[in-house]
Amino acid sequence: MAERVGAPGGAEDVDAVTRAVLTASRLLVAVSARSLAAVQDAVTLHQFRLLVVLSAQGPVKLVKVAEHLGVNPSTAMRMVDRLVSTGFVERRPNPDDRRETLLGLTPDGRRIVDETTSRRRDEIARIVARMAPDRRAALVDALAAFAAAGGEPAVDAKDLYPLGWADPAPGH
Repeated sequence: MAERVGAPGGAEDVDAVTRAVLTASRLLVAVSARSLAAVQDAVTLHQFRLLVVLSAQGPVKLVKVAEHLGVNPSTAMRMVDRLVSTGFVERRPNPDDRRETLLGLTPDGRRIVDETTSRRRDEIARIVARMAPDRRAALVDALAAFAAAGGEPAVDAKDLYPLGWADPAPGH
């Protein structure tokens, strides 16, 4: 049963919402873990994050990948090297500056992102379908407000891959 929220804006209110979000985040982490289980022999969680960045950003330079992941370029390079060796990422010359190399997904890398995203989306849809319609509408409003308060940009309704991790640097 849902916990009653105290007076709006009060400490009880903040504590109740915080507990509810922590509980929901535990569920979402479990959904995410289950969606990745099928590919756990192929990629680690960190490598999957890199694949998602490439899926969302398209071909990019290594430094941009490192920024999005919040790691040093040398760490990103080691991850990329592993993903290149598995055939999930490819390096190609930048058509605008042949001295630069761009990183992009291979068809197999795209397949991993697509399949994992599809599994995650399907499980979330099954959970949401068990909610009463009025609670679904309230959840959309609440989650949109929560994401906005945290600085997360809204996901376009046409975006089939809203798995990406936000760029930690504002204005990017």
